[in-house]
Amino acid sequence: MLLAPTSLLTPAPLQEIGRSTAQQNTAAPAESFGALLKEKLNEISALQQQADVLTQEYLAGRVEDVHEVMLALEQANLSLQLAVQVRNKVVEAYQEISRMQF
Repeated sequence: MLLAPTSLLTPAPLQEIGRSTAQQNTAAPAESFGALLKEKLNEISALQQQADVLTQEYLAGRVEDVHEVMLALEQANLSLQLAVQVRNKVVEAYQEISRMQF
């Protein structure tokens, strides 16, 4: 088995790599996380409103397909449960970080 010589490879200093990565990601993550959170909460709200509208239309007799109503209700319920679980994990992570000693 023939191995290629590694003398031609020159590693970049680790400090430069870390510095360039840190400079690229200074303000973007906070803004992108906030924007993503707002977008997803708006989607959950829209699903809840759509489920409410379909329920009211079903009760008024304008929608005859109960499956459509149940699917909308379940989708809204699952998205809300997922949001609650994500919130719980974020709170747990915050509490864990606040318990750390420096």
